[in-house]
Amino acid sequence: MTTALSPGGHFDLEDPPSVDGLRACVHCGVCLPQCPTYSVLGEEMDSPRGRIYLMRAATEGRAEPTATMARHLDLCLGCRACETACPSGVPFGHLLEAVRGQFYRKGVRAPATDGARLDLVLRSVRRPRRLAPFFRALRWYQRTGLQGLVRSLGVLRALPKLEGMETLLPGLPADSPALPELIPAVGRRRGRAGLLTGCVQRFLFPDVNWDTARLLAAAGYDVVTPAEQPCCGALHLHAGRLGEFRRMARHVMATFARDLDVIVVNAAGCGSALKEYDRWLPDAAAATFARMVRDVSEVLAESELPLRQRRGRVAYHDACHLAHGQRIRQEPRQLLQKIPGLALVELPGAELCCGSAGVYNLLEPAIGEELGRRMAERIHQADARVVASGNPGCLMQLRRHCRARGLDVEVVHPVSLLARAMRDP
Repeated sequence: MTTALSPGGHFDLEDPPSVDGLRACVHCGVCLPQCPTYSVLGEEMDSPRGRIYLMRAATEGRAEPTATMARHLDLCLGCRACETACPSGVPFGHLLEAVRGQFYRKGVRAPATDGARLDLVLRSVRRPRRLAPFFRALRWYQRTGLQGLVRSLGVLRALPKLEGMETLLPGLPADSPALPELIPAVGRRRGRAGLLTGCVQRFLFPDVNWDTARLLAAAGYDVVTPAEQPCCGALHLHAGRLGEFRRMARHVMATFARDLDVIVVNAAGCGSALKEYDRWLPDAAAATFARMVRDVSEVLAESELPLRQRRGRVAYHDACHLAHGQRIRQEPRQLLQKIPGLALVELPGAELCCGSAGVYNLLEPAIGEELGRRMAERIHQADARVVASGNPGCLMQLRRHCRARGLDVEVVHPVSLLARAMRDP
């Protein structure tokens, strides 16, 4: 899907957007109700077909890439809901990543976008272990009561973006021991599974990684967790930093042993990026690696687990890069329905973006707030005491806005519910 650019275009031949993909859009408008930014802003150029128009105009040389154009692209959450809705099969996510890459290399940036904050985040996650002191400081901030004092005095109100970041923080767990590099299978052995621990998940939700490992072992897998895992590069890919993304992807591929049967990911955004390594690294090794990657729900949904009864009503929220990026919708629901006594209720608009979108809610807090508020209202309508979602960013966003809405709701990863219901072998 890399048709050569037409003469006179403003983009170079390094990772060009697909001309065929751009021209596949017939501007029918089916995508409009699914687009988060269009639903909030109501602007045509902040809709999928409007952005396609801009990308195509620059690709074909009819419009110069400008800061205004960059801003319309920056406002996109990259949720890819438009891809699911599109009857013409427009690969919007790939087009967006390629065009953002062109803008980045040309140095075209929108002043209204918080590029400095994005650069800081991308630099920070390159080497996840360097984040450990930062999260230790945040844990101290919470445990000493300083967080409560800061919030009660409204110290951060004059800095809304910093305040938004602070309110997203979940309660940080105590230092969790690192997963052992090998957890043997329990019972009949099915194979060897590599586990990606994530660059943020390992610090904010280490219990999810431990629960994932326990469940995989109970399902018959030897669980291999490389100690020095790098960042998968998903945030860099979505930001158009394609050169950095490729370097990080090759590092990830080199980290996991070749004798694995499957590589399991429990974060939707990471899984979506890993499954597309072969698109951006067109070689046999990347293709083999990408085929091995599976979301934890895909693996466990087809496994037998020793589960005991757990009563309650659970609403499932579709993380965008699981539902739209990986087209995985039924497996997480099937997985939750394995728990005897659990009632799974459908969340109205479960497939719509919650406003997290990687670090979007940090960069564009106004739109992120509105989308988070809407999702909390849908959770209220579902009348469930537990909400399950398969992505760490979504977990933080949903917890924050359920708390702000005053809802008595627990927001957890699906594997956490499975782990609670699992009987000791």
